[in-house]
Amino acid sequence: MSIEKLAMFEGQKYLCLETYKKNGQGVKTPVWFVISDGMIYVATAQSSGKAKRLHHNKSVKIVPSNYKGEPKGNWIDGQAFFGNESELNLTMSLRNKKYGLLSKIIGMFISRRGKIVSIGIKI
Repeated sequence: MSIEKLAMFEGQKYLCLETYKKNGQGVKTPVWFVISDGMIYVATAQSSGKAKRLHHNKSVKIVPSNYKGEPKGNWIDGQAFFGNESELNLTMSLRNKKYGLLSKIIGMFISRRGKIVSIGIKI
């Protein structure tokens, strides 16, 4: 992973994640994220649209953004993967540390939608 590309995300609260439908149409979603060992991680419900789209196409684009998903830089291509249990635990721990009590509250609501998964992004 390029250190310069990863540096764009340091100190940011949101990134806009573009995933792709089966027909190739992009869907942009602002998400919280964490960085660990040169990798970007996002937690989401397994039943979410972005998780479903990633089962069909692992290619993504990301950019630092505001909470509305408005870009704060240039889009970067990446490859996504679903993390294992230890990566999920790391993602949730780092997310709770970064976003505080709000992360824990949001996590409770997400877990009502089913299993939470960790999505790793290599850029």
